[in-house]
Amino acid sequence: MRLNVVLGWVALLMAAPTAAQVTTPAPPTIPATSYVLMDHQTGDILASREPDLRLPPASITKVMTLYIAFDEITKGHTSLDDEVLISEKAWRAQGSRSFIEVGNRVRLEDLLHGIIVQSGNDASIAVAEHIAGDESVFAQLMNKHAARIGMVNTHFTNSSGLPDDAMLTSVRDIALMSQALIRDFPDFYAWFKEREFVFNDIRQPNRNRLLFEDASVDGIKTGHTEAAGYCLAASAIRDGRRLISVVMGTNSTNARTQASRALLEYGFRFFDTAQLLGPAKPVTQARVYGGAADEVSAGTLEPLAITLGRDGAERVETTFTLKSPLKAPLSVGQEIGEVTVSLDGEVLRTTSLVALVDVERGSLWKRFIDWIRLLIAG
Repeated sequence: MRLNVVLGWVALLMAAPTAAQVTTPAPPTIPATSYVLMDHQTGDILASREPDLRLPPASITKVMTLYIAFDEITKGHTSLDDEVLISEKAWRAQGSRSFIEVGNRVRLEDLLHGIIVQSGNDASIAVAEHIAGDESVFAQLMNKHAARIGMVNTHFTNSSGLPDDAMLTSVRDIALMSQALIRDFPDFYAWFKEREFVFNDIRQPNRNRLLFEDASVDGIKTGHTEAAGYCLAASAIRDGRRLISVVMGTNSTNARTQASRALLEYGFRFFDTAQLLGPAKPVTQARVYGGAADEVSAGTLEPLAITLGRDGAERVETTFTLKSPLKAPLSVGQEIGEVTVSLDGEVLRTTSLVALVDVERGSLWKRFIDWIRLLIAG
C-alpha cells in the first residue's frame, strides 16, 4: 500500500510540468467568424480560427488596390502627381466616399489618401480606371498579384469591395496581402496611420479606431458589408516586432476593435521571435577533403527566424545532415546538406545547409593525403 502511494507520487511529479515547460495559454475568445494572428517577419501563425474560410472581403479589398497603385508608382508607370479624371461610374459609387465630383481631375496622391483614410469607394474606382483603363481589367491585375503573393483562397472582381457574390477571400490571405504591403512599400505604408483626411472641405476620420487607442498600431484597413460583417486588418509594432491581426464577421465596430486588440496583446505578451540560424550562427564545422582548410563553416546565408511561445525557444532542436564526403573546392552558398528545426518533435522548418566561406583546393600533397584518408575510410 505504502509502495503504491510512493510510486503514485513519483509518477505525478514526473508528469508535472516544470517552470520551463509551462505551455503558452490558449488565445482569447474572439467573437468573429474567422480570425488569424501572424508574425510579420516570419509569417508564422500564432492563433487562428477558420483561417481559410472564404468570405466576402468588404473594403479590405482596397489593400490590394493600394498595393497595385504603389507598385505602379514605384515602377514609374504612374505618378503621385497624375491628374485623374473622375468618371461617372466612380462618382456614382455607393457606400463610403471621398466626395469626388464627376468630370473633375484629382491628384492621384489625394485619391490614395482618400482610399486609406476615408475608405472611398469612388476613389478606388477612379484609381482602378486610371491605372488599367477599366475596373474589370484592374481586377485581373488584382488576381495576378494575389496569386503571386500566395493568396490561394481569393478572387477579386472589383477595386472597392462593394458586394459581389463572386468576390471572396480568407483571413490568411488578407494577412499575407498585408504582410506584402508592409514589406514591399514601407514608405507608403506610413500613410496608413493617418487619423483623418480632408478633401473637398470635408474632414473624415480613419475608421480604424485602434489608431486612436494604441500608439503601437499603425494600420491597416477596416471593412463592412451586411454579408461580411465588421472586419479589420490591423498591425502593430513593439520593440521591433510587428504582428498582423485579421478579424472577419464581427457584429459591430466595437467588436472588431476589441477582438483585434485582444489578439495583438496576446501575440506580444506570449510569443517571441527567435533568431535561430544565419551567417553569424553556423550550425556546424564540416570536414572537407582536399582543401586548403580541413573544415568549412556550415549554416544559412539568410537569417532564419521562428516565432515561438515564450517557453518554446528552450525546447527547439536543430538537426542536420551533410553530403559526404565534402571535397574542395567549395564556394560560399554552395549547398552541402540540410538542416531541420523542430519543437517537441514537430518539424518547424527544413532548409538547405550551405558553405559560409570559400574553401580553395589544397596543395598536391594535401590532396594526396586526403585521398589516402578517404580510401582508408572506405
